[in-house]
Formats: sequence, structure tokens, C-alpha cells
Amino acid sequence: MARYRFHCTNGLECVFDAVGNDIRIPERLPRRAEEVAQSVMRSLDDQEDWSQWHVSVHDLSGRRVLVQPFMVHAGELNQAA
Repeated sequence: MARYRFHCTNGLECVFDAVGNDIRIPERLPRRAEEVAQSVMRSLDDQEDWSQWHVSVHDLSGRRVLVQPFMVHAGELNQAA
């Protein structure tokens, strides 16, 4: 099992993951990145444009292993509120 950090940014604003998550199977990183993105979108509900946001996934050595854009599904954010 490896620990990864899931940082989110649009190039101006950042949400840093100081703790990270243990992931057993690296193929699950994209799914966890999407969950993190959804959580950030709910917590920063004053944002309207998520098109420039992405999740940057890093291992504990700081090596970037995945960059995934935020995916906004129609109506999803309104249902979460």
C-alpha cells in the first residue's frame, strides 16, 4: 500500500492535501481523484467555473503520478447542497 497526496488547483488557488490517502491499487487513483474534486467543489461552493481546476496526485517522494481535470456532472453540485 502506498500513500498519495491529492492537491487541487486552478493555477491561482490551491487546496493542499497534507495528510494523503493510502491506496492499495494504483489503478484506483483516478476514482479517488474524482472523489477529492467533488469534495473540493462542495466545500468551495462560491466558485462557478471549475474548467481550469485539476487534481495533481503525488507520491510521498513528491513525484507527480497523475493529473486529472475536475469533471463537473450536470446537476451534481446542486443535489449535494
